Amino acid sequence: MTDTNMNPAVTYASYLKVDELLALQQPRSEGPEHDELLFIVIHQVYELWFKELLHELDHVTRLLKADETHRAQHTLKRILTILKVLVAQLDILETMTPREFLTFRARLEAASGFQSDQFRQIEFLLGRKSEAAIARFAAGGRARTALQKRYTEPTLWDAFLHYLGREGYAIPADQLTRDVLQPIQPSEAVQQVLIDVYRRDAKNVELCERLVDLDEGIQEWRYRHVKMVERTIGTKSGTGGSAGAGYLRTTLGQNIFPDLWDIRTRL
Repeated sequence: MTDTNMNPAVTYASYLKVDELLALQQPRSEGPEHDELLFIVIHQVYELWFKELLHELDHVTRLLKADETHRAQHTLKRILTILKVLVAQLDILETMTPREFLTFRARLEAASGFQSDQFRQIEFLLGRKSEAAIARFAAGGRARTALQKRYTEPTLWDAFLHYLGREGYAIPADQLTRDVLQPIQPSEAVQQVLIDVYRRDAKNVELCERLVDLDEGIQEWRYRHVKMVERTIGTKSGTGGSAGAGYLRTTLGQNIFPDLWDIRTRL
């Protein structure tokens, strides 16, 4: 006798919610314009990868707190691979010419990449925090609530410094108790510790290098993003009244973990 109360078998489509997923791409242009679907898919996929990056970065933080060095390194390698995928997706977006983008650009109205709260969360977690970024989102909404939480939490760098302290390194007390709302600033005392790490501690040198890779990967993404915007709209203002490539260029060359870069000439 068949049990009518049994749940149907899980399928590929039901597990991944394929029907719901495929219904989320809704072009606003008439026709619709051919390239709008590509634009929507790319940016929706970006948001999914941002979600995964936050998931993995939070995991790295937990692993550092648990002193699980090798697992933290493994997770950082995964994050670096995801960043390479994010950069590669720009290659796809750049197959769209400026004229093709203009066929539907007006339909974006006030929508802008500045409104990606998940990318702002990644920035906050890595130490680039901004109250102004929080204010762009509606009070009480999911995005603002998530950003407010990230704003008050320690960064990945803070977790790393506490980890080194537990490894026996003399991290200054003012660094372990620093105001996590403030930007990460270079510290001569921390740099002396890192020089010591590089000279005698192979295990933690590898961890340091993965953090440098992460820093470089984020900077590579920023650079390629700027060039994609310049290639598509030149120096025009971005959608939603943003400054476009002009603003994006101001974010280039800003090291996330300055101490790990500043020691390079002293090793």
